[in-house]
Amino acid sequence: MAPFVQIRATHASLSTAEEKEQALFSSIEKLPSLIVALSGGADSAYLAWAAHHILGGRVLSVTALSASYSAYDREQLDFFLQSASLRHEFVETHELDNPAYRANAADRCYYCKDELFSALDALAAARNFAAVAYGINADDTTDFRPGHRAAHEHQVLAPLLDAGLRKAEIRTLSERAGLPTWDRPASACLSSRLPYGTEVTPERLSLVERGEAALRALGFRQFRVRLHDKLARIELAPEELPRALSTEMAAAMASALKAAGFAYVALDLEGYRQGSLNETLSKAAGT
Repeated sequence: MAPFVQIRATHASLSTAEEKEQALFSSIEKLPSLIVALSGGADSAYLAWAAHHILGGRVLSVTALSASYSAYDREQLDFFLQSASLRHEFVETHELDNPAYRANAADRCYYCKDELFSALDALAAARNFAAVAYGINADDTTDFRPGHRAAHEHQVLAPLLDAGLRKAEIRTLSERAGLPTWDRPASACLSSRLPYGTEVTPERLSLVERGEAALRALGFRQFRVRLHDKLARIELAPEELPRALSTEMAAAMASALKAAGFAYVALDLEGYRQGSLNETLSKAAGT
């Protein structure tokens, strides 16, 4: 069996992180009640834990289920929920019913977050919750994030961002709190694997999900399967690339991805990087 690759988080200064955590706690403490959008990634899990730590039963964590939320993400969320005693519910969202979302232009995430926050706003109004929050952090502002515009429009709170918490600090504090999500690889919805302009359909999302499940079964941990028509472009974390370049593993990857439904398989030699599909936007803008 191939060796398991453990990706360790870069640990931030604990003293600095603790100061920001206290600022986070203070901001949450001022709220009468709160709904937290919980995807199950490191950021939203830490925010849900912090809100529960401060407000207890006055917090409801909510996860949106749709075709763009993978079965693996659901499994990871369930594992987190088993380890943390949080008040939690699921809601269904229907972003794929929106032609603007399916068209997959550069602002696709705006329509996704608009659908999510509309659902959470309705829930907050029905249950008399004072506010809705989500887990954007200080590092996220360096990337193209049209979903943040939807958050502004819906007046959704961004407590991690307001406290100046960066990803490494969130991982450090999550590990100290005993959260199993502290070193979870960065995650994003399945639609983020489709190049802009490629229509988002349940069939394409399912194909990507099968491809990533195949890589996971081969022991890889931090990766993306980017869909380019019938081709799977695989991005792997730099520390996992050498293993993929062996003749045996390359053959295994090609076989697994073709069995998942792809016609062609390619390995991106630049490796995994968040928002790689945004690189085409930068080139189009001449930057």
